[in-house]
Amino acid sequence: MTTPQPFDCLQAMEARCREVATGLPRPAGTRQWAGIGFRLGPGWYAVPLDEVSEILREPGYAPLPGVKPWVCGLANRRGRLLPVLDLGAYLGIAARPSGQPRRLLVVDSPALFAGLRVDEISGLQHFALESFAEQVPDCAPAVRPLLYGAFRRERFWPVFSLRRLVEQPDFLQPDRGH
Repeated sequence: MTTPQPFDCLQAMEARCREVATGLPRPAGTRQWAGIGFRLGPGWYAVPLDEVSEILREPGYAPLPGVKPWVCGLANRRGRLLPVLDLGAYLGIAARPSGQPRRLLVVDSPALFAGLRVDEISGLQHFALESFAEQVPDCAPAVRPLLYGAFRRERFWPVFSLRRLVEQPDFLQPDRGH
């Protein structure tokens, strides 16, 4: 009789574990959508997970003279210059006063690399696809063209498109001033 080799023992153990393992519970037939929840002023929104590459605490940044008022400045993020843009200021939404530092949704796409400053992040949000409606609830007029529906859970979560934001005619314009 030969002595089993350690690797063979591990393979046998893995096979036994797979036989008795159960998956995570999930209601049958429920399909999910995932996004990052964030707040601008009084409104809560969700941005598709694939449109955000990172979430950061608001870093220190160097202000830039002569730029649009919603351009906060440049931060150094792991050796790469990160433009910091105030999303609420761009949309004309006043920040809600709070003692907590604001957060950045980092967009890293061919069209834009920037940190978009928001008031608060509520983390990863999952919604049943059946709770989606194309109708958008009341919101700030400047935000409406950037939304494409909403999910309903404890409240409405309008879906905010960073891709639509980048397509706005005045968002990426290089002209200086106000």
